[in-house]
Amino acid sequence: MKKLILGLLVLGFTTQFYAQVIALPEIEVHAMNYKYLKNVDNSAAPVNVKMLEQHVANYDLKSSDFYEEAYDLYTVSFYIPDGSIVAAYDGDGEILYTIEKFKNVAPPRAVINSVTKRFPGWSIAKDVYKVSYRNEKASKMYKLILKNGDKRMRVKTDENGKFI
Repeated sequence: MKKLILGLLVLGFTTQFYAQVIALPEIEVHAMNYKYLKNVDNSAAPVNVKMLEQHVANYDLKSSDFYEEAYDLYTVSFYIPDGSIVAAYDGDGEILYTIEKFKNVAPPRAVINSVTKRFPGWSIAKDVYKVSYRNEKASKMYKLILKNGDKRMRVKTDENGKFI
């Protein structure tokens, strides 16, 4: 009886060594617009801004209804309630440039500290976050409306709080 159980056990393990080998077709993965995401990354940006930028980077131009191989430039607009991105793609689906504008995005701590240091007693009433991406470089700017009682003032800063 011991030999029978031991034999069945060995037979059970040896059959697993002859499992089928399935050959899968090769796929090619392109991280085409990773440079865009790397350059426009803003850790202080809200989730909806980051998600829209991710959507722009992952957009599959070649599977869209209006794609034709004859054209070299495609302009696609993306919208959310707080802002928009206009992106230009080449014929292969790579991002050439973008123009981004978002309203009421909380500025990063560096911008807030810079504004309160230079303009004590003033508060940020409205803000607009603008990003311009071209040639694998992004410029980020905050347009702020400051208020102090009945007075209003417009200022511009970069993402580090440097006034423009």
